[in-house]
Amino acid sequence: MDTSFTGGLHSRFLRGLALSEGGTAVRVGDQELSYGRLHEQALRWGGALAEAGARTVGVLAGKGLSAYAGLLAGLYAGATVVPLRPDFPAARTAQMVEAAGVDAVVVDARGEALLPEVLGERRVLVLSPETEVGESRALVAPREVRPEDSAYVLFTSGSTGRPKGVRIGHGSTEHYFGLLDARYDFTPEDVFSQTFDLNFDCAMFDLFCAWGAGAPAVVLPGRAYRDLPAFAAESGLTVWFSTPSAIDLVRRTGGLTPGALPHLRWSFFAGEALTVRDTADWRAAAVNATTENLYGPTELTITVAGYRWDDEETPRVAVNGVVPIGAVHEGHEHLLLGEGDVEEPEEGELAIAGPQLTPGYLDPADERGRFLERGGRRFYRTGDRVRRLAGGDLAYLGRLDSQVQVLGWRVELTEVEHALRATGVQDAVALGVSGVSGTELFVFYTGGERPVIELVRPLREVLPEGVIPRHYRHVDEFPLNSNRKIDRKALAAEAAVLLTPVG
Repeated sequence: MDTSFTGGLHSRFLRGLALSEGGTAVRVGDQELSYGRLHEQALRWGGALAEAGARTVGVLAGKGLSAYAGLLAGLYAGATVVPLRPDFPAARTAQMVEAAGVDAVVVDARGEALLPEVLGERRVLVLSPETEVGESRALVAPREVRPEDSAYVLFTSGSTGRPKGVRIGHGSTEHYFGLLDARYDFTPEDVFSQTFDLNFDCAMFDLFCAWGAGAPAVVLPGRAYRDLPAFAAESGLTVWFSTPSAIDLVRRTGGLTPGALPHLRWSFFAGEALTVRDTADWRAAAVNATTENLYGPTELTITVAGYRWDDEETPRVAVNGVVPIGAVHEGHEHLLLGEGDVEEPEEGELAIAGPQLTPGYLDPADERGRFLERGGRRFYRTGDRVRRLAGGDLAYLGRLDSQVQVLGWRVELTEVEHALRATGVQDAVALGVSGVSGTELFVFYTGGERPVIELVRPLREVLPEGVIPRHYRHVDEFPLNSNRKIDRKALAAEAAVLLTPVG
């Protein structure tokens, strides 16, 4: 054991415990656990897990107190934690359990009801709110871990149709949260939103920034979005973090009036492209908050780049109306890759190497094509196209697959979306969909429904004729996937149906 390493992810909670033992660690509705009580529960459950020799602990629970206690207990036991969602299809969850080699599970009532389908013949230790673990079986202190030990495994969608498990080590999280401690001024007086589900890596930002500061994390119920200013004021929220899609949801419920969120000190967004217009609207409501756009794939430990909004500068430098993703974290090296993986100085696919990089996937077969060896370092290919701005910040241009060929034209979907927003629609999603004449551009847009000619006429002033979409459909709101990002796959499926000839 490397006794010089004291940065296991659980150490974030221990720091908060020292600062705020009697303070709230997590609040869910009218229920909450103090740092002291959550620590005690984690030691008890952690003792049971360690006694059973558990190495991989699944947390099959919604965002309730059991889930947070289970996550911390798994870390205390020195095990790898695997967050699982009870509202996912049981067959898919069973795949994750099998792939991760889960040998213990923490459940709530809903998760417990799913166990026969999820576990099958697998025999594992099960801990639930009804499980009594005597003090004599409790851990005296969290178990030590090594930097290379996996703190947690998160599953992303795999190209093969099965979930792909990403391992994140304690050494990676130590580097990550060390950088955040230097960048932000969080204190025990802060109150963090907890909008993300625990199987989404951004939830780890919420939790372990809050817990590292001795502050509470407050789970947002669905009703909170109906009147976010009231919920934020009632809960005392000072730190907000969500996907950009939440901005439109709050806007549509009337929550973005000027000065409506005055108590926020920090606002963070990640998970999808953040537009200048959405940020400006949010800034008008959260007028006292410093706002940042964070970027990072799961394989690079939560977020690996960040950009701080400036009311004057950001709209000037934004590309296609999208807020830049900023500079890659200290200690990392990045490349911009062009055709044939040739390094380009200004624009290309972003590849990153450094201490936040995953040691790999659970199944090594999933690594094919995702990593690049260059100069003795291992780079993760993000699949995202970026442009280097003056000063070194990076601008997000879209996924590699966001370029489509239409009648010989190479079309940037993000450019089309930006042009559509300028026509006065609330927001737009452009897709390349297979039709009878090849790939066709299909647009879904929100805001008031408009005659197509009113959309096309201004587009002709800024886009070549071959780039102008042929198909438009108004929707009241965009569908969101389980991580509350715009569900482009669902929109593409709907577009494909609408383009299918009848008869």
